[in-house]
This record gives sequence, C-alpha cells and structure tokens, in this order.
Amino acid sequence: MTSLNRSIVNVAVYKFADLANLKELRAELRGLTKAQRLKGTILLSPEGINVFAAGERDGIDVLLARLGQVPGLERLDVKESLSSEQPFNRMLVKIKREIIAFGVEGIEPGRYTSPRITPAELKRWLDEKRPVTLLDTRNNYEVQAGTFEHAVAVGVDDFRDFPTAVEHLPEEIKERPVVTFCTGGVRCEKAAPYLERAGFKKVFQLDGGILKYFEECGGAHYRGECFVFDKRVAVDPTLRESDLRQCFACQAILTPEDRASPTFVEGTSCPACYETPLETMAKLIEARHAAIRKATSPLPGSVPYENVRPLNVPARFDRFELLECLEAMRTHLSLEEWRTASSEGRLLRYGKAVRAGDVVRAGDRLLLTMPATLEPDVSTAIEILHEDESIVVVDKPAPLPMHPCGRFNRNTLTSILNDVYAPLRLRPAHRLDADTSGVVVLSKTRETARRLQPQFETDRVEKSYVARVHGQPNAEFFECRLSLSDEPGPSGVRLPDENGSASATLFRRLRVMEDGTSLLDVQPLTGRTNQIRAHLWSLGLPIVGDPIYKRRGELGAAQTLSMSDPPLCLHAARLSFRHPQSGELVRLKAPSPAWAEFSS
Repeated sequence: MTSLNRSIVNVAVYKFADLANLKELRAELRGLTKAQRLKGTILLSPEGINVFAAGERDGIDVLLARLGQVPGLERLDVKESLSSEQPFNRMLVKIKREIIAFGVEGIEPGRYTSPRITPAELKRWLDEKRPVTLLDTRNNYEVQAGTFEHAVAVGVDDFRDFPTAVEHLPEEIKERPVVTFCTGGVRCEKAAPYLERAGFKKVFQLDGGILKYFEECGGAHYRGECFVFDKRVAVDPTLRESDLRQCFACQAILTPEDRASPTFVEGTSCPACYETPLETMAKLIEARHAAIRKATSPLPGSVPYENVRPLNVPARFDRFELLECLEAMRTHLSLEEWRTASSEGRLLRYGKAVRAGDVVRAGDRLLLTMPATLEPDVSTAIEILHEDESIVVVDKPAPLPMHPCGRFNRNTLTSILNDVYAPLRLRPAHRLDADTSGVVVLSKTRETARRLQPQFETDRVEKSYVARVHGQPNAEFFECRLSLSDEPGPSGVRLPDENGSASATLFRRLRVMEDGTSLLDVQPLTGRTNQIRAHLWSLGLPIVGDPIYKRRGELGAAQTLSMSDPPLCLHAARLSFRHPQSGELVRLKAPSPAWAEFSS
C-alpha cells in the first residue's frame, strides 16, 4: 500500500517520569494539537505521560519535538504505524493520578521497573523453545483479537483487577522465567514489578510491547492481530489495520463472519452478547426477584412507624355525626379506637382536629394518624411472570392485600412493588382478594392503564380460576347466575340479591379428592366483588378455607387471614387479554398451589 492512501501517521508513546506544571503543559498541548489538526488521547500525570495520537507527518513531528523538550521526556521511544483514515474522533488532553490506573502503593515505574527483554531476544527464546511463561496482562476482550502462542492470559476485564488475578495464577510458574507483555509496554511497567513483589523469581517485560515486536519481528510465534484503542480496533503483524471490529455493547472482538450474523446489530448486540427476548426477560425477572427479597426483608410493616391513613366520607353518610359515620362505614377500628383517636387530636379534617360530635359532609377527607403502627405478617412470595416496557404480571401470594386498606398499608402488593419499581408507580388493572392467590396485571404508566383497564371493566378478559370446595357437584359442568348485592351486607360481604348486579360464573368439575372435597375450574363471566365465593356458597359448595362464606350457609366477618391460618383454596390460574401496545393476545398462567395438585 502506497503512502498516498496511507497518509495518517499513528504514534503510541509513553514514559514514566516525574512531571510538574501539568496544568500549564495541558493547556499548551491542547493548543498545539488543535493547530496541527491532531486527534487522539494524551494522558498527563505526576508519574509520566501516555500518548496515542494520529495526524499528518508534519503535525506529529511537531508534537514529538515539543514533548522531547519537557524535562524527563528527552528520549522517547515512539511506536509508529500508518493508516488511510484518521482513527480518532477528537483530541483529549487529560490530567490523571496515574497514566495507567493500577492503584497499588509502592509500584513506581519512574524509580524501578523489572528487566526488559527485546523483541529479538524473545523471538530467539521462542525459536529455541526455552521454558518460559508468556503472561498476557491485557483485558480479556483484547486477548480475543490475538496473542502469543501458548501465552497465559491473566484473565481481567480491567487492569485494576490484575493484583487479584495474580493470586489465582499457578504456583509453579513462579519458579521459571515469566515474560509479561501488553500492547505497547506501559501496563507491564507496573505488572512486572508487582509480580516480583508477589514472589515470582525471574520476571521480564517485553520492551515496547506487541507493537514493537510486530515492528521488529513480524508475526513469528503470534496468532491473530493486536487490539488497539482506536477506530482501527486491531492491527496485523505488518501494522496494517485488520478487518476486525468491536461490539460496542459487550466489547467482544468481531470477525467479518460475526458481523454477518443476524444477531449482530450495530451498537446493540453481537453473537457473543445477543439475547433472545425470553433470555432478556429472564435476567430482568431474576433482578426483580432479588429486589423484592430485599424490599421485604424485613417486612416493611413489621418495623414500627407513624401511619397516616386517609378516609373519605361517602355521600350516603352526609350530615352524620363523626362516630355515627365511622361506625356505619365498618372500618377495621372499633368505635372506642375512633373515639380515642378523636379525643387525642389524631383525626384531622382539612388540617383541623375533628371531634366525636362533629357533623361530617359527603366528600370530607379525614386523616387518621396511628403512631407506632405494626402491621400483620403477610406472604411476600411474589413471583414476576412477565414484564415488558408496558406491563408487569405477577403471581400474587396469599395472604397479601392488593392495596393499603384496613390493618395493612406497607405490607401490600402495590406498596412493595412500588418500592421495587420506583420511581414508577404500578397501576393494577384489576384486583384479587387478599386471601386469593394468582395472576395480577399491572400497568407501568397512566397511558398503558388507560388502554388496558377498560378490558377488565367491560369483562373482555378471559379469566380462569381453580377452586377447592367442600362437597361434590352432581354434574361435571354447571353454572350460577345469581345477582349479587351492590353494597356489602351486615358482615361486610356481597350476598345474592335479585335487585343487585347481574353475575354469571361457569364451573367444571376437575377432580373429586379423597377427603370428599372437589377441585373445580371456574370461569367468571362477570367481575363482581366476591363473585366466585358467593356463588359457590349459595350452591352449597363453599370454598375450603374461606373465613367468610362458610359451610352450612354460615357467614363470617370480612377479615384477611393470618399466616398461620389454613389457606383460602381459590387461585387465579389463567388470564387472557389484549396487550395494550401491540394488541396481540397475551395468555399467562400462574403455577398451581400445593392444595390444587393431584396425581392423575
């Protein structure tokens, strides 16, 4: 190749020396390199200088002549190559603590370095097959481009990790000659003395590194190319630019065949780092699970805190006295607890204390302060089933309330997930009872919620539950279409009411269990509160473990189960809906709980 189309001169030069007046030198070199239209990187440090620069011959000569006038830099060993294009985008002149970051006290190449071995001498050793260990001190991705035959790669992703990596080298190589090498020799100025400190008996460093070896000895005993830190990526033993490239995502070295792979996307991925969407999701979910474990250890509501809870007055209680209103709302607090909170000034309305006999108005917002709050324990075995840029789908355990309510505030699904996903605030598209486990869909943004929620509100979502009930249905397939009350009954639950909202649920008997219970597949065609539980109760098939809709037609009070109670055997097993962004049908399934398993 002629000089006409290889007109850019590339130089690499370093020297360890005690340098002073670095700010003034930096300013001068910035002006000089700009005037000479040079690009690259110049690192200045109290310990010396490291230069990678490229430009036309005259400009390079001016730079080198000026550097040679700096006290301590009089005799510079310059490694030079040619290229047809400028390999750097800009010129940076920086002041650093070290010209090659190592971070080990007492390693000072300006005062001591290990003995050097010339490229010609190393070639002779290799020709004669002398017992010597060639130790590649470069980063792993550099070694990918090429290295000496039978060389031992120290195995680092950053040179600062070199001291740790040395601890894992075989003990036997400490007794025989070791030659360290790198691109231009600068790293070996620190690596070789460190090896001596670590107990290696005979340590040499390749003078001028791989680039000088190429210049004097060509490619003898070397396989591949030498990685360089510019747009050329690597040069071959003739110091010509190779056809290798580097992946910006993972730094892997890429051959032309790698770049022809469908997994290669410029600036995004390559065969070494490409992941399928499922692999990417699996990694993300693994990280989310770790974050959930951290957020729930300990349970956020298990540490006493001051809890401020809002309460809005419904229209039907307009002009009620305070305590009369609170008693009618059936909150989790007793009337006496409300009376105490009011008398202690812990119940506010618009910033002012509200007293027992005060009249409340529809829409009033009351704030109750509860000092030293401790919440009941809940299950935190939250499993992420799916996540993308728009939605999160989880398998909610039980007992675990969806939202802050009653005795629960921080120990709720949304509170835990909002801690994990902060600053995002996830928005549930629907709800499950605290004691019901299974699939829950949440939106990441308000816009996603606006698109997704109507599907649940208009019963366009296919839901399938599994339930274990007391008794045995006579038919394999059956249904219930009893209307349910729009307001909670005396026990705080929804009951069959011919004047209520139309409700429909389909059932299929899956299995009659040995204990006389039955396992059912349940498909609610409408989405009323407590619909499945109320329908099965009315059919004389109450759900096993239900604390409210009990056997023999009895009703209990609405309250979340404790961790020691037997589980409510109702599980939201499957869900199908249209993705809010793509419109594609999404089908998701949660693993079956232990109580739903049976052998075929």
